Amino acid sequence: MPSPVHFERHGRLHFNLIGWLFAYCAATPHVQGGDNVTVQIDYQNEVQPDALLRLPEHLGGRSRITAEDYIAGPPELVVEVAASSAAYDLHSKRNVYARSGVQEYLVIQVYEQRVDWFRLQRSVYTSLIPDDAGILRSVVFPGLWLKPAALWTEDVAALLEIGQRGLASAEHTAFKEKLASGTPGSV
Repeated sequence: MPSPVHFERHGRLHFNLIGWLFAYCAATPHVQGGDNVTVQIDYQNEVQPDALLRLPEHLGGRSRITAEDYIAGPPELVVEVAASSAAYDLHSKRNVYARSGVQEYLVIQVYEQRVDWFRLQRSVYTSLIPDDAGILRSVVFPGLWLKPAALWTEDVAALLEIGQRGLASAEHTAFKEKLASGTPGSV
């Protein structure tokens, strides 16, 4: 029997995040998303993040799909919804993800109503800073924009509207063009 997961403190928020990531994948060819999949992050650690985005190896992605249908290596973005697991997600897991080369790590802290989006720079996570409108913008996945306030008010329409604005941005268009070129390491 799997560990119990609360509806209000995890399930609904997770569902909304999956929708937001799905919309990004639908508009960004070659970007692959996953929900609760096993990731063999390194030789010592196997994790099952709430969600992730990855690029195929031929487009510069650092993970691969194994013969057993797991992910081996670091996906480019890992997302965790942290309620009772916040201490683990923000310390032990964060250290494993940084050491293994996960480029971005998004932690949704339910009880604190806080969002931390980290970017790996020189083997250390630094926090992405929201713009003046309160929007966080992925560096690894251009056009992936998140307004944390929409998560806490459960304004799914606003969550998707901000996402659509990111998808209409010049940086997302340029990213899609790089992906479409299919040149190894083009991203």
